[in-house]
Amino acid sequence: MIDSPWIAALFALFTWWFSTGAILWVVKNADRGGPDAHLLSGIFGLPFLAAGIWGIWLTLDLTTTAAVYGGFVSALAIWGWIELAFLAGLVTGPNRSPCPPGTYGVERFLRAWGTIASHEALLVVALSVLAAVSLGAENPFGFYTFALLYVARIFAKLNLFFGVPKINLEFLPTTLAHLPSHFRQTRQSLFFPVSVVLLALTLGCWMARLMENDGARGVGFALLTAMTALALLEHVLMVMRLPDERLWRWMLPAPKPNDKTLTQGKTHGL
Repeated sequence: MIDSPWIAALFALFTWWFSTGAILWVVKNADRGGPDAHLLSGIFGLPFLAAGIWGIWLTLDLTTTAAVYGGFVSALAIWGWIELAFLAGLVTGPNRSPCPPGTYGVERFLRAWGTIASHEALLVVALSVLAAVSLGAENPFGFYTFALLYVARIFAKLNLFFGVPKINLEFLPTTLAHLPSHFRQTRQSLFFPVSVVLLALTLGCWMARLMENDGARGVGFALLTAMTALALLEHVLMVMRLPDERLWRWMLPAPKPNDKTLTQGKTHGL
């Protein structure tokens, strides 16, 4: 049963939804905690990071279906902890100030880069290490998963910087309250169709590989196909006013009456 590509696709969909909701739940509860709550959330999440690293290493040379699922989940665990550390304000960048009004061009880009520089550096390090250990491995699907998430997130960040019609800030934690000032809510830039086309081509590539393979490798490409389709959908939702935030809102604690967290716009899964 687990060899079915349909089961793999449903597994990817559920894992994406649940892991995104879990991270948002931890971050929003930390917002309601004491001054060290976000730091503690990152520390308590370290076992998931360790499990992800161990899982990638364990499954690299295993060609079973279970190993493919294991590599996929392990990559998500590594990615999830890095995202948690970013949302908790532990690994962001040296610039924690809002972007002054009227800032354009190179200065705006450098200010925006300064808000996420450490986070981007950590992602590049993780991606490079995974690429090195996965080179020539029998089961590279953990690396493929992480690389796909990285590219999709880069596309999303660039689109938020250049401009998109819909930006949802409802789930943004207080630790990143300065971040929206670096976004641009307007009609989509020329980069948006480029990113969508590239994701669509990637989706077609995975689907072609899925058609050519069965068993464990078929499951791996089904997982990648589903995740790419979700990344493509997230980009499309940047220009469509659909209440996709309802997917997670019911999982989160009710805001306090004096909660000043921004409540307009869109957050993206994983």
